[in-house]
Amino acid sequence: MVMEVGLGVPKRYPAVAGYFYESDPARLRRQIEQCFTSGHGPGSIPSRGGTGPPTVLISPHAGYMYSGPVAAHGFSQASKGPPPKTVVVIGPNHHGEGTEVSIYPPGQWVTPLGEIDIDSELANRIIEASDLISMDEYSHVYEHSIEVQLPFIQYVFGRVRFVPICMLNQSIEAAQHVGEILAKVIDRLEDYLVIASSDFTHYEPHEEAVRRDRAVIEKILKLDIEGFYTEMRDKRATLCGYGAIGALLCYARLKGYTTPILLKYATSGDTSGDKSSVVGYASIAFLRG
Repeated sequence: MVMEVGLGVPKRYPAVAGYFYESDPARLRRQIEQCFTSGHGPGSIPSRGGTGPPTVLISPHAGYMYSGPVAAHGFSQASKGPPPKTVVVIGPNHHGEGTEVSIYPPGQWVTPLGEIDIDSELANRIIEASDLISMDEYSHVYEHSIEVQLPFIQYVFGRVRFVPICMLNQSIEAAQHVGEILAKVIDRLEDYLVIASSDFTHYEPHEEAVRRDRAVIEKILKLDIEGFYTEMRDKRATLCGYGAIGALLCYARLKGYTTPILLKYATSGDTSGDKSSVVGYASIAFLRG
């Protein structure tokens, strides 16, 4: 069961624990630590409470054995800035259930590392400001793209709140709308971390995936939303969370996160050794100032 509504707050239980990441808390902590310390990871476990600038991230969402070390680079970078009170995670809707763009209703999500509360105040501000984004739990029930970020968030930042935004409509218009709404309702930037959850090119030979992703990442690093969508189409780069990335680029431009860093790019072939058909993963940070 992945959703429970009864007396008290709605709870969304993990859909992919035991598949994409360990379901046992102790094993999950070790798995996350190995993502940080592995050869493809940043090399060390981050500490909290940095003094660097606020950051927003693009982070992958595959099984930790494949994309976890790449994701660890982003969370390591984010830990160097002020610890967030709320994390907004924007992800694609892989299953086609629910509404165009949705936020999970006020309640809690449960992971093996504990419960994480929805920031209902921010969620309500987003809904009130938008004619596209709605409250809908069904979009989120089986979706893994947001869930996979949560254990990293809990491990690195401890007890925070979050807002999950699931995009079935990933058009450039929807992406810009989501980015603009977030920019409108988020004020104290040091209190918020925004993450776009996406993998990159899917199921191509390693060299071809790298070629396609390199062209797309070039546009991302320029915060060029229109160019990103055009390049993705022209190169046939099959990113699953392109709308989430577009929303993040819009938000970053509006809020002054104008210093991009490609922290790590790899494919599943780099970790599995099988480069015949791979998925690309990138960890990209945008620093303010």
